[in-house]
Amino acid sequence: MCALGFNSLGRLLAPASAAAESRGPTAGRLDYPETGWAMKFGVVVFPGSNCDQDCYHIARDLLGCEAEYVWHHERDLKGADVLILPGGFAYGDYLRAGALARFSPVMESVADFARRGGPVLGICNGFQVLLEAGLLPGAVRVNRGLRYVCRDVHLRVESSETPFTRLYEKGSVVKMPIGHMEGNYTAPPDVLDLLDREDRVVFRYCDTDGNVTDAANPNGADLGIAGVRNREGNVVGLMPHPDRCSEAVLGNEAGRKMFESAVHTLAVATASSGPAPDGAPALGSPKGARPSA
Repeated sequence: MCALGFNSLGRLLAPASAAAESRGPTAGRLDYPETGWAMKFGVVVFPGSNCDQDCYHIARDLLGCEAEYVWHHERDLKGADVLILPGGFAYGDYLRAGALARFSPVMESVADFARRGGPVLGICNGFQVLLEAGLLPGAVRVNRGLRYVCRDVHLRVESSETPFTRLYEKGSVVKMPIGHMEGNYTAPPDVLDLLDREDRVVFRYCDTDGNVTDAANPNGADLGIAGVRNREGNVVGLMPHPDRCSEAVLGNEAGRKMFESAVHTLAVATASSGPAPDGAPALGSPKGARPSA
């Protein structure tokens, strides 16, 4: 759907809910005549965010979906089906990256959306915010070498069982850019072991052949971890920037599949059971239960 080549799924979608129908037609949004349902991205904006327009552009201009900004003081997620917490320097990264943003009013709504199974993606600074908010396990430290790192890296896809990685092949190698000072992911040994056992590491830094080596690790992250998910799988965070490699004009489209995967996942979920209330499709998190970091 959303002009991604999933047109056959449109015929399978269940009738639209009253909430979806009430949104009405919007320019740039691909609606299925059979259902009236289409997908909407919500892009959360904090003071200091600087990748929000990139994510908005991908959702609306490249994928043909509806997209809307959600300011950090707002609690209304505006009917979003998927939430993106973009990169940047929220609140100037004072204290720690993401430490102040976690207290923004919007984060209460983000946590509730995640609890009800809604897909949430945190990119770079957005990942740091999710960690500080307790929606993902672990933390990030200053890069080893104490330098800001900005370059392309290679990643091995460790899990294709999330709303944002379904279209990647597990074990495949993709190239994405990074740009951060605090991306050195860490967690207690028992948590790292749990992440491995529960298949909750989503990406690891690797070389071009997929080998996870210290030389391929740009920031010193434990076990080469570049991205993780929560236990339910609907919340994903990563330090690399898929938004900066999502169209051919940039010389790399590897990141586009993360956004396409979200559309594909919701299309399948809607085909199976119809959209959940308030735009939060149930993708594994039981209603009323807080998602486990």
